[in-house]
Amino acid sequence: MTKSVNLDELDQFLSSDESPENCMMLSDLDGLLHGVICSPSPVSSDVWMAAGLGAELKELPEWVVNTLTDRYMEIAQGLAHDPMVVEPIFWQAKEGHVIAMDWCEGFMKAVSLNPKEWLRLSESGKDGHLMTPILLHMIDEQGNSMMGITQDQLDKALFQASEVIPDSVARIYLYWQ
Repeated sequence: MTKSVNLDELDQFLSSDESPENCMMLSDLDGLLHGVICSPSPVSSDVWMAAGLGAELKELPEWVVNTLTDRYMEIAQGLAHDPMVVEPIFWQAKEGHVIAMDWCEGFMKAVSLNPKEWLRLSESGKDGHLMTPILLHMIDEQGNSMMGITQDQLDKALFQASEVIPDSVARIYLYWQ
C-alpha cells in the first residue's frame, strides 16, 4: 500500500465518536470501494462516500476524504495493473481465520447503488457465478447462510470463498471492461 493511504488512522476514526453515526468500518468501506470500481457504470464519489460514511463530503474531515480517495486510486491502479493486484482488507479473528463478511457486505452495498445494471452479470448465464464467493458471505440476522449452506458446512464454505474473492473481483472488473 502507498504511504499516503494511512488506513490505521482511518480505522481509528471510523471506530471513534467523531465518525458519522451510520458509517461503515474499514473492511466494509474497502469492499464498497472495490464494488464501486468494478461497477458497470461510474459511481460519483459524492454517492459512494455518502453510502459508506453516512455523511456528505462537506461534513467529513478533509484527511478522511483524501485517505479514501487514495485507497480508491490504489484499488483502481491494482485492477488496471498486469497482472492485476487485488488485496481486500478482511478482518482477522483472534483464532486466526479470515472474516470476509463485512467486506462482502460493503461490496454488495456498491452493487445496490446500481442494481439493475448489475443484473446483467448475475443473469448472464455464463458469468453470474463470479459473484458467488461474495454472495456466500451474506448471512441473515440469525447467523444462517442466505445461500442455504448448512451450519456445519458454513465455516469451511466461507473460508474457501474468501480465498477466491480476489480472483472473482478481478474477473468481475474484466467482465465490465
